[in-house]
Amino acid sequence: MAGAALAFAAPAPLLAQAQEQAADPARIAAAKPVVDKVFPVGTYRRMMGETMSKMMDSMMDGVMKMPLAQLARIGGVPSEKIATLNDASMAEIGAILDPHFRERTKKGMDAMMASMADLMNGFEPQVRDALTRAYARKFDGRQLGELNGFFATPTGDLYARESMMMFMDPEIMREMQAFMPEMMKKMPDIAAKAEAATKDLPAPRKIADLSPAERDRLAKLLGVKAGDLNDNAASTSDEGTE
Repeated sequence: MAGAALAFAAPAPLLAQAQEQAADPARIAAAKPVVDKVFPVGTYRRMMGETMSKMMDSMMDGVMKMPLAQLARIGGVPSEKIATLNDASMAEIGAILDPHFRERTKKGMDAMMASMADLMNGFEPQVRDALTRAYARKFDGRQLGELNGFFATPTGDLYARESMMMFMDPEIMREMQAFMPEMMKKMPDIAAKAEAATKDLPAPRKIADLSPAERDRLAKLLGVKAGDLNDNAASTSDEGTE
C-alpha cells in the first residue's frame, strides 16, 4: 500500500516519461487477465481489513507506552527541557485525563480506516488500469502468456490471489510493528542528519529581505495584502521551540 502511494506521488516528469512509453494494445489485452489475478477487485478492502486494524492498534499501543521524554525527543524538544521529564507515558496521563482514551482512540481509528477503505476502493479501478499498463510495459506478450498459464494452475491461482495480501500477513505485520519503536528511537538522529545535510545552504529569507516586487508576488499568492506580511509570526514560532 505504501508502495502504491509512492507511485502515485511520483514527480510529474517521471509520470510524463512513463506515459510516453505507452504499451502496445495487444500487450495491454494480455496483461488484463494477469492483473485480474494478482490484483482482483476488492483487494484494497482486503488489505485494509481486520489485519490492518490490528496493526494500527498495536502501533498505537506502542506509541502510548513510550516515555514522554522519548516522544519529546522525537518532536525536537531541546535536551535541557527533556531532562526535566520523568518516565511517565502518554497512556498513564491519558488514563487520568480521559478514562475512555483508549476506547475513544480505537473507535476513531476504526472509523478512519473504514473511510480510507471506502476511498481506496473507489480509486481501485484506476490502480488496476495503471497496473495493467505497467505489466504491459514490463513483460512482453509471451511472458504475459506464461504468467497467465501459471496462474491457471492451482498453485499459480493461489499465489496470484495471495501475492498482494502476503504483505499484510501477521508475520510481516509483526516485524513491521517491531520496527516502529526502533525507528522512533532513531528519528532524532535521522532529523539531525537531515539538518546537517542542509547546513551549507543559505538560511531562508525573511519578509524584510524581499524586494517590493517579491512582497507583492508573495502577497498575491497567499491572498493577503503586501502590508500584512511580516516576520512576527515566524519569530513567535521560533521562540516557542527554544
